[in-house]
Amino acid sequence: MSDTNPEIEQIERDLVDLNNGVLTVTGRLVDASNATLYAMCSVKSSGEDREFPCIYKPIAGERPLWDFPDGSLANREYLTFLVSHWLNLHLVPPTILRDGPYGTGMVQKWIDIDPSIDLLDFYRGNDPKLRQLALLDIITNNTDRKIGHLIPIEGGHLYGCDHGVTFHVDDKLRTVLWQWAGVSFTKEEKALLIRARELFTGEKIEVIAGLIDEDEVVATLSRLERALSAESFPIPNPDWPAVPWPPF
Repeated sequence: MSDTNPEIEQIERDLVDLNNGVLTVTGRLVDASNATLYAMCSVKSSGEDREFPCIYKPIAGERPLWDFPDGSLANREYLTFLVSHWLNLHLVPPTILRDGPYGTGMVQKWIDIDPSIDLLDFYRGNDPKLRQLALLDIITNNTDRKIGHLIPIEGGHLYGCDHGVTFHVDDKLRTVLWQWAGVSFTKEEKALLIRARELFTGEKIEVIAGLIDEDEVVATLSRLERALSAESFPIPNPDWPAVPWPPF
């Protein structure tokens, strides 16, 4: 019997193809605050030609923010994918950093949402994948978890997108997923937080340190320690807007 995991194999294939394929920009998501380009990734190999849609966010198109270093959003999107991948959560579509038609940027596989799901109902629910995403947002200090950043797909899996404003030195958790505020972590959730701490204390630190600043690594570790000490999902901070605006 094979020990291979088809899901992991597909992710690894997607990452290789995203890195090596030819990107052809075909459109732009006009509602996005930063340059968010819709592209096709074309891969030609000896046995098979493959083409699939993706999102390309060139660093040159990032809008400067007062509270995040310029040109750092793509790195944060990539690191969020890596953390999700390393923790075996797979809540972020396959994502890489690479050169493209408009320079270096974040490239992420496009995921089609399940059209039968109403996000305005879904985000308020008690879906286990939503809870996992809420935990990932604690780890990454996500300051912009909107309803429209949720991508439930056919078959029951959930992805989240738009993770450029993460890993800030200050506590800036801002999300629509507050239904577990104050709820105790499960044994499995505590184990994930401990695993995340291990990632940021040695095992993956060389990769992490190449993507965010040292003080942001230290701040992430501090938040993980506080979460483990509290043993529960945080409650909204009264000194910081709890929900992004607009929430969708």
